[in-house]
Amino acid sequence: MRISGGVHRSRQLVSPRGSSTRPTSDRVREALFSILDSRGVIEGARVIDFYAGTGALGLEALSRGAASVTFIERDRRAQQLIAGNVARCGVREGYAIIRAEFTRGVRTLRGRRESFDIVLLDPPYDRAPDDCLTEVSDLVAEGGVVVLEHTRARQAPALAGSLVRIREIAAGDSALTLYEVGRQKAEVGSK
Repeated sequence: MRISGGVHRSRQLVSPRGSSTRPTSDRVREALFSILDSRGVIEGARVIDFYAGTGALGLEALSRGAASVTFIERDRRAQQLIAGNVARCGVREGYAIIRAEFTRGVRTLRGRRESFDIVLLDPPYDRAPDDCLTEVSDLVAEGGVVVLEHTRARQAPALAGSLVRIREIAAGDSALTLYEVGRQKAEVGSK
């Protein structure tokens, strides 16, 4: 596993053995960040990486010009893995690692009244995507994007809270669905 673009391009990242963490493949990560780059949302972005695992998604964002990344991860070993991968990339500032399960992490950020330009969600495949999306919808800044990684076997919703699905990419057994805060929510809902 490696960083695919930006200032840390080709830096190797460590991923855990076993199946407790499911890192996003290099190919899928590269495709995702090409899409985000073409939308012009990465440069200077504030990013939140929920279910951060190895930290690969957040580190890719930092490498490509994001201003900051907050990694949310509940597993202590995964948190140590993220810290190690941050060090491997030579990142010294612009990041925070918070040990919390998803809902508590959302409440913490909500309490700080923080908003993010890019919200990355890679929940376990057995968790309902609708729930995750609805919980984070008020953390997304105006013009922000939410990226949900999920199993292709489970369709991601077209609407969730204030989020409107704008694109989906399939890759193997996984899919990435992109959302933005719904300027057209009223139009979509009225059809």
